[in-house]
Amino acid sequence: MSAQKLLLSVGLLLNVGNVASFASTPMRDEVMPITMDEVETAQQEWAAAIVAISDVHLADGDVVDAAETRIEKLYAYGRTPVLFKPTKAAVNPFRAMKEGALSYFVGGDKVPNGGYAEDKGFALGTNGAGWSKVELQDHQVVLNGATAQAMGEYFFTNAQDNTISKVEYTFGYKRTSDGVVRIYLHHSSLPWPMPTPTN
Repeated sequence: MSAQKLLLSVGLLLNVGNVASFASTPMRDEVMPITMDEVETAQQEWAAAIVAISDVHLADGDVVDAAETRIEKLYAYGRTPVLFKPTKAAVNPFRAMKEGALSYFVGGDKVPNGGYAEDKGFALGTNGAGWSKVELQDHQVVLNGATAQAMGEYFFTNAQDNTISKVEYTFGYKRTSDGVVRIYLHHSSLPWPMPTPTN
């Protein structure tokens, strides 16, 4: 065999080896892109969760259990870092841990480990009056494959006097390893200047 043929044969073997090596390397699992329907479903579930926690509160039920169940379902705590900045949180404005979110929704006095004294229980309504309805109105939604972001306004109806409070939001959604779309970003703020609740 000539030297030229020998080199050609070795080259082909090396190339085949590279192809085989590449073919045997497992590809990373593709993450299904988040759809607009999934964003809308996540928003509806969040709104329903606030009303559900409020209903449990008004019935003198276990609001901690009600809130924990819904936080586990809706937020990505324990699966990916969560960026949560609640509306009425000043001393401890950022809630990176699930206990901080629970404290905000049901009140710091109900969360002995990880609760904050400034929290009065947002999901329990203004002065404990409860919420009868929560509606989200998107200003814009951006779909980015495995994540999505939504910005807009939500409207909370007081269960006692039917006044409506308007708050502004930014939500970020991510598909977690179990395939579920959950909240990984939640920033909430009051409009400026702050409007008077309306009927």
